[in-house]
Amino acid sequence: MSFQRVCAAADLSEDKPARFDVDGTDVVVVLTGGEVFALEDECSHAAVALSEGDVADCSIECWMHGSRFDLRTGDSLGPPATEPVPTFAVRRTGDDVEIDLTMSAQGETR
Repeated sequence: MSFQRVCAAADLSEDKPARFDVDGTDVVVVLTGGEVFALEDECSHAAVALSEGDVADCSIECWMHGSRFDLRTGDSLGPPATEPVPTFAVRRTGDDVEIDLTMSAQGETR
């Protein structure tokens, strides 16, 4: 595992997506329900930034066509997207949020 600092936890606002470049990968980080999630910042349907979408019920909605993705798994929750979005392992270390691009949120190595 290779976790790296992305931001301070205080930089995140509840249900407000935040975009970060992590080693050349665009990542959307979301604080919701007191938990932090990280996904690739690109809708699997239209290749637009999910970080510009809305968060509700532990999901994020693509602003362009309304596809929703589960923040925990990256799974598509409805059309037009049918493919999931990659997730990343996240942890809090003190006041920092760290992400591991080599591991999914489900603990699977890439």
